Amino acid sequence: MTSVPPTPRDRTAPVTTTAIPISDPELSAALTERLGEVETRLRAAVAHADPLADTASRHLVNAGGKRLRPLLTLLAAELGDGTRPEVVEAAVVVELTHLASLYHDDVMDSAPVRRGAPSAHAVWGNSVAIMVGDLLFARAASTVAALGPEAVLIQARTFERLCLGQLHETIGPGEGDDPVEHYLEVLADKTASLLSTSARLGAMFAGCPAEVVGTVAAYGEKLGVAFQLADDVLDLASSGDESGKTPGTDLREKVPTMPVLLLRARIANGTASEGDVELVDLLDADLTDDAALAAAVGALRRHEVLAETRALAVRWARSAVDELDALPAGPVSDALRSFAEALADRAA
Repeated sequence: MTSVPPTPRDRTAPVTTTAIPISDPELSAALTERLGEVETRLRAAVAHADPLADTASRHLVNAGGKRLRPLLTLLAAELGDGTRPEVVEAAVVVELTHLASLYHDDVMDSAPVRRGAPSAHAVWGNSVAIMVGDLLFARAASTVAALGPEAVLIQARTFERLCLGQLHETIGPGEGDDPVEHYLEVLADKTASLLSTSARLGAMFAGCPAEVVGTVAAYGEKLGVAFQLADDVLDLASSGDESGKTPGTDLREKVPTMPVLLLRARIANGTASEGDVELVDLLDADLTDDAALAAAVGALRRHEVLAETRALAVRWARSAVDELDALPAGPVSDALRSFAEALADRAA
């Protein structure tokens, strides 16, 4: 695991990246050093003169996190000149964008916990959390502006996809739409778009050829779908300590996830068992009581739709790996493969 020590400004919340087996010690050392630079810049980027804005903006930064998106930016940049200062700035942009989206997501999902800490809206209320998310989007915009018009356009299109993904998740599939396919499109916009942009910006600002930039962007897109499908599994199969979220939060808030959609598909196509119907009835009931939620989570954990979701996550992760065949062999492509394989293992 590559890790970054806490900066002097916050020694209470060390930041660790996602577990990626990197066999090359030189690459591992370079990523560790540059992630430290990203962390320093990130904390400077969220600082505000206003005390409330400053404290609330730092809330999720101080809570830590895997820094998966900036890590992907830095890793993709190693296919070119990863030492360029623009690469670090691009990594800061994608993490600011991600953090901003978390403030908004937690309000919409009524999530009480994020990264093992109380969510911002639970501390300051919905209005403050939304405005702080907007502030972070503004800081991402001002940071990307210094990287030039192409980066601004990429960032704007990514932001648009993030918003559309959230919108389409909120309104649900239209009449005649396949709910499973609709959900995969939501995942592509809500999660995969920013991972794709993370890899794209890293390779782009490292001076990589256009075909390499396109390859890592396609890899990031598929990686993002695999990541969210794995997250759907973890929401049910892991403890709150492991995931940093309350297990079953999506069930309680009636947010669709792949296991539930696969279960409902059985009813729609007439293949559901009596137990399937009973489980859907349980999921549609009031889950505000902790005991009722625990019963629903436990029932889904035991159902084969969870295994089916795991298999989908693995399939998308392997598809992401296939995109890397166009890259030259070496420690960077090996690490990118390990990145996707780690996501598949995460689901398993």
